[in-house]
Amino acid sequence: MNKIFKHIVCRNQLYANQIQRFPVPDEFVPWSVNYDNYKPQFYESPTLNGKPWADEPLDSENFKPKYNQLDGNVNRKSHIGEYKIVNRMPQNIFGRTGICGRGVLGRFGPNHAADPIVSTWKRDENNKIVKHSDGKAILKVLCIQRGDTNEIALPGGMVDPGENVSVTLKREFMEETLNNKIDESVLDDFFSHGIEVYKGYIDDPRNTDNAWMETVAFNFHDESGDFLKQLNFEAGDDAVGIHWIDVSRDVKLYASHLKLIEATAQLRNAHF
Repeated sequence: MNKIFKHIVCRNQLYANQIQRFPVPDEFVPWSVNYDNYKPQFYESPTLNGKPWADEPLDSENFKPKYNQLDGNVNRKSHIGEYKIVNRMPQNIFGRTGICGRGVLGRFGPNHAADPIVSTWKRDENNKIVKHSDGKAILKVLCIQRGDTNEIALPGGMVDPGENVSVTLKREFMEETLNNKIDESVLDDFFSHGIEVYKGYIDDPRNTDNAWMETVAFNFHDESGDFLKQLNFEAGDDAVGIHWIDVSRDVKLYASHLKLIEATAQLRNAHF
């Protein structure tokens, strides 16, 4: 199991800014530890009703999911490994979160996303790479401002049923940072040279005891910066802004996105 992420963000006090999570101290996160008083509230957002990308309610006669496998076009496999089914629901592999049900997530069990990390080097007015006082070059990463929380985040999104992750990465990048205003073929070569930096569980505020986020993150790096200079970035889809961030541990990002960027900095031997 890849434990790059600690189970912290998804134990914040309020779920979806409205539902009180049951308190889960660090020592009671693992399911293997007995927690007799644990009685989390069951919550499923009404916005999921009738959505084609969401599971049907648990009590629906037509809902007969095939967990831990490919269920038609829906991938119910976890990147981490096999998960347990308890009371007809998947059990979060990383432990208790203080709330059960799907919450605001579409699927019981893993909800698969993909995050493109588009980077280049920070350069001065003479086009020389800028270095930090630690001697390492400073990496710049393209981010968006989320419309729902106003937080800075990577321009990723959910993998559609039956969709290859490579398609998701390019699609989300086009939708959120280019507002779909270029021909997809312009990105073909650039997006053919990505390097995987992470694949697994994401500590996300939307996670519950029975539904959680997983992602595959790829770094797409423009060494000279010349290709990215040609693109006219414009926020689209659910993004409301575009931001180039200088990578460092002090940057504040949505959920656990900083961990993904840290992995990219390590890959590029950049300052962090």
